[in-house]
Amino acid sequence: MNVVIDTNVFVSSFFGGVPRKIIDLWKEGRIVLCVSRPILDEYFDVLGRLGMGDEEEIGELLTLFGKRFNLLYTSRTPVIKAVKSDPTDDKFIECAVALKADVIITGDKALGAVGDYAGIKILTPRKFLTSFTPD
Repeated sequence: MNVVIDTNVFVSSFFGGVPRKIIDLWKEGRIVLCVSRPILDEYFDVLGRLGMGDEEEIGELLTLFGKRFNLLYTSRTPVIKAVKSDPTDDKFIECAVALKADVIITGDKALGAVGDYAGIKILTPRKFLTSFTPD
């Protein structure tokens, strides 16, 4: 299953809980993470601002990203304007469309309010885990 993970879920995974379980699914090879340059930039920008640049887990993630472990990357995305109240969140939908993702996982209210875009479900982390069935 191909998924796009919003920054708030990605960063929250460092603190455990449901977001950590989602990242663990990726590390276990049970889901494929879909990313674009703007998404990766935001992941690492937010982690840096939170002072998490030296965490051991950051090194592990960089290694996984570098090896393209269970990762799909796109450098070209369509321009989509779907998140009216926060257009900066459109990058997650753009990536999902470009890479034909099945799901966008987010805790963001503006992105979550879209609900579904072109058949791509937009789910909270908890709803994703509840509905997840490995292929």
